[in-house]
Amino acid sequence: MTAPRLVVVHPTPAVLAEAVAARLLTRIIDIQSVRSPVHVVVTGGTIGIRTLAAVATSPVRTAVDWTQVHVWWGDERFLPAGDPERNETQARSALLDSLESLPADNIHAMAPDDGTRTAEDAADLYAAELARFAPEGALAPAFDVTLVGMGPDAHVASLFPGNSALEVTGRTTTAVHDSPKPPSDRVSLTFEALQGSSEVWVVAAGADKASAVAAALGGAPVTEAPISGATGRLLTAWLVDVDAASAVA
Repeated sequence: MTAPRLVVVHPTPAVLAEAVAARLLTRIIDIQSVRSPVHVVVTGGTIGIRTLAAVATSPVRTAVDWTQVHVWWGDERFLPAGDPERNETQARSALLDSLESLPADNIHAMAPDDGTRTAEDAADLYAAELARFAPEGALAPAFDVTLVGMGPDAHVASLFPGNSALEVTGRTTTAVHDSPKPPSDRVSLTFEALQGSSEVWVVAAGADKASAVAAALGGAPVTEAPISGATGRLLTAWLVDVDAASAVA
């Protein structure tokens, strides 16, 4: 049985970010009403970081028990710790550093380039961290919500069209080389890890994403539009602005 797909179109990127932030906070609160902890995967990119910033300024955030939230990343640029281009750095500035009750041990960042390790080493370390919180028989936590962005080329996380990382199976993480976007070296969750999420929310804004959104919603194969492979077990939500949805028939 295929999980349902939801498409919600918002008028502007600003409204989109605020709406996704409100949706995320509400979902965390709903889950915490019946169980804890909650595992959330966050994303970088302009709209992803803007969404985290909207969470930071929302009064609803105080209703969340952040001690029972675990934060993960879908991908990371393999750069030194604190580099302003790292998704972790941007997420900490936008939201995480302001959440005083969020335990440091609940922030699961991908290992940076320290001059000794490789992207493969970082991928292996993250796979081990995922396994540490996985239920018995699984390789990763059952992510409750996974936020992903997408590029104009329809890439998701750091899984790019034509890249060998698209073909990785049997693993939750992979090193990525020869990225068409700098930096060349990255670490990414695999499709298997993404598809283990209860809910995947694709958040996209801008006319430059329109053709990719249309291709994915039209059923383009993963090899052409990797974002097509970002699906949740229970729900796949496309949360986009008007410009990003402008090419959808």
